Amino acid sequence: SSKQVESLYPHPGWVELDPEVLWSQFIGVIKDAVEAAGLHMRQIAGLGISTQRATFITWHKRTGKPFHNFISWQDLRSAKLVNSWNESLLLKVIHVIFTVLHFLTGNDRYLAPSFLTFSTQQTSMKLSWVFKNIQEAEEAAKKNNCCFGTVDTWLLYRLTKGSVYATDYSNASATGIFEPFMKCWNPTLCNLLSIPMSIYPPVKDTSFSFGSADPEIFGVPIPIMAVVADQQAAMFGECCFHPGDVKLTMGTGGFWNVNTGERLFASRTGLYPLIGWKIGEEVVYLTEGCMSDIGTAIKWAQDINLFTSVDETAIMARSIVDSQGVCFVPGFQVSVNEPCLCASFMGLRPSTTRNHLVRAILESVAFRNKQLYDIIVKKVRIPLQTIRADGGVSNNSFVMQMTSDLINKKIEKPANADMSSLGAAFLAGLASGFWTDKEQLKKLRRIEAVFEPQKDSEEYRPAMDTWLQAMKRSLRW
Repeated sequence: SSKQVESLYPHPGWVELDPEVLWSQFIGVIKDAVEAAGLHMRQIAGLGISTQRATFITWHKRTGKPFHNFISWQDLRSAKLVNSWNESLLLKVIHVIFTVLHFLTGNDRYLAPSFLTFSTQQTSMKLSWVFKNIQEAEEAAKKNNCCFGTVDTWLLYRLTKGSVYATDYSNASATGIFEPFMKCWNPTLCNLLSIPMSIYPPVKDTSFSFGSADPEIFGVPIPIMAVVADQQAAMFGECCFHPGDVKLTMGTGGFWNVNTGERLFASRTGLYPLIGWKIGEEVVYLTEGCMSDIGTAIKWAQDINLFTSVDETAIMARSIVDSQGVCFVPGFQVSVNEPCLCASFMGLRPSTTRNHLVRAILESVAFRNKQLYDIIVKKVRIPLQTIRADGGVSNNSFVMQMTSDLINKKIEKPANADMSSLGAAFLAGLASGFWTDKEQLKKLRRIEAVFEPQKDSEEYRPAMDTWLQAMKRSLRW
């Protein structure tokens, strides 16, 4: 079952979600899913919650009243703050100090701060913006009455009528405010950005008994047995349990995740270290590269009637030999490294048709997959094993085949493209004893299709070079 929570755009670049709408849609999805399965609420052994990452809210500890709407990971209100910090002398000094510490000690703990840069996708700068601009939140924080939570924390809080206030390691590590080496909220960063340390929830294991939903909500108390961030959940659902396993999610945005095992890996080139999951003593780290505007761009193209059904797009793209020099540059919302990228079509001609425009959009997804894959191969010093794709756009055979050709690797696509919910179910099942180990989970995997390279990646070189040129033209809009 699925329901859409519509984004709100109160100002240019701002992206918000209404907490009450999100809450009612969440409850509706659970009830619908249980009904569709022909079950009763009393038969549910446990609930696993997978949520969008880095989208957050703050609220009053005593009253539970939010100080603002959810501020989305796609929100750009902190762009000026991000730019001024990234260009500041203080950040350069921090880089020098930690570079020296890393050189002297060889400890990787000092590696990430040695090239710390802020991004509009991270929670840190937007949270700093909240305390600069929302007086109620600032005053409540001074009296230890302000709670901070990503979507999972808010849902836990509401499900338990305020008795459980917590998050898990996967969600915490995706905020950019959590220190993955030390596994704690980062006091140095919070001091730097004037964010009070009193606002953060306790961090628990990913597969863990968080408490039970209040019986008034579903008629019976349902144990909450897992809380996990969506990309890490998809990784778990794809059974990417071993170092070198790779997951590619193509949904609203695109995410390449590599299991790096017990090693936390940071890179200067747009790869981000994360905690994948923590189950008891086991902590699994991931390295992530991400890109914006995949599903967003395809939905926009449908909204302006470039096509009727998403299923048509692969056929439209294949109906022509190339995009006739048309390039699509994504940038509707937020780019990790360039918040001022301008979404655009370039190379339009009188002979350009809808098919060329649609093909250009799909090609842009494959080209960016190639870019991120090349960075991962270069920077992650772990032999890459299986590559497994999921998310709505993984149903597009044109994108999947072109990506396989470009990276010259086999890509597996599961029968179920919604891996985040499956991963949450797996984690909840492990915590409740429904499954005893990960080997049982591997046996449940169902592969629908395998895409193998059919064309030499060099055949795409001219088109990709043109696209890269278009990307450069669209920067700093």
